[in-house]
Amino acid sequence: MTAPGPAAAVEAVYRIESARIIAGVTRIVRDVGIAEELAQDALVAALEQWPQSGVPDRPGAWLMATARHRAIDLVRRKETYARKLAEVGRALEDVPPPGPADIDGIGDPDHIDDDLLRLIFTACHPVLPTEGRIALTLRLLGGLTTPEIARAFLVPEPTVAQRIVRAKRSLARSGVPFEVPYGADRAGRLSSVLEVVYLIFNEGYSATAGDDLLRPALCEDALRLARVLAGLMPAEPEVHGLAALLEFQASRTAARTGPDGGLVLLADQNRARWNRLFIRRGMDALARAGSGPYAVQAAIAGCHAAAVRYEDTDWAMIATLYGRLVQLVPSPVVELNRAVAVSMAEGPEAGLKLVNAVAGEPALQGYHLLPSVRGDLLERLGRGPEASTEFERAASLTRNARERALLLDRAARATGPDTT
Repeated sequence: MTAPGPAAAVEAVYRIESARIIAGVTRIVRDVGIAEELAQDALVAALEQWPQSGVPDRPGAWLMATARHRAIDLVRRKETYARKLAEVGRALEDVPPPGPADIDGIGDPDHIDDDLLRLIFTACHPVLPTEGRIALTLRLLGGLTTPEIARAFLVPEPTVAQRIVRAKRSLARSGVPFEVPYGADRAGRLSSVLEVVYLIFNEGYSATAGDDLLRPALCEDALRLARVLAGLMPAEPEVHGLAALLEFQASRTAARTGPDGGLVLLADQNRARWNRLFIRRGMDALARAGSGPYAVQAAIAGCHAAAVRYEDTDWAMIATLYGRLVQLVPSPVVELNRAVAVSMAEGPEAGLKLVNAVAGEPALQGYHLLPSVRGDLLERLGRGPEASTEFERAASLTRNARERALLLDRAARATGPDTT
């Protein structure tokens, strides 16, 4: 097998190292947008030089050094400009000269991990709307291009580009510091970071729209971010909770679709295809996860992962954990999931009673999983025609073609064979 050419090597290295490069440069220039431009300048320099000089032994370090040198030059030019501007000002009025530019620690590789953590907190700052946080995080930390993000979320490229531009401008305009917050501010900021990673994974794990059920690249990016966070913040239990949850969920990816790309329900999945390495990593993370919302969700996923067969699932424990989750994060969606677990532990009648209790919640109106769950419970109770109606309603609400096909198939089977 031949080695990749310089251009391919540049692109591969940049995809892996771009987040660290942008993070390191942002500490110097204090502006995420400018830092990304300087990182891309280094990429262009590599594309120009590596075909002639060859790929360096440490290509990531080469890109980092090039980007940082350009950042230092930019800071020095601005410092020189500011000093000359101040000299002009002092000629007109007595103004004290400015202090030296704050460029301490430039070029120190020991700051890289700290810089990456700062970049994560900056890209996920609550001052940005959720869509902006997701787009900017995927751009800066996931290494995705604008077209790739647009394809992943089924939105036009200009929309994604505008979100990214607005996010960068909002950060600059709001003066968001390039730092990891501490004290009371840290919990709120950390929850924003975890939410963005969680949403990215969820979109990859169960796409809201389109022809594909899964978008594995999004799952991989989110899982990588969760692992990075766990490494950078080992003392934060909820970071490990999220990492555990995503490891468990990702372990089932290969078994969730059939040869034709159709959805395979949990009860029908071939558990031999579950990734045991991911499950072990999930168990290790869960042991450090504490008792927060992500940790409880990870514990639920861990119950599924521990069951060798679907019949071995500890549904009573899962129902108990969902009860705990409802207390931590009161939500009709969580209540709906608890109803499913209760139905498995105590019977479909008990589950249906809980579903009917939350059916009027505004948050569940238009949510396709509400009629889907009702259809499943009604089918288990032998009420086929009612179940078929619920499955058809669920199919009309989902925007994912694979889910719609499965729901319509269940509607037809719930009705029973055609005897006419």
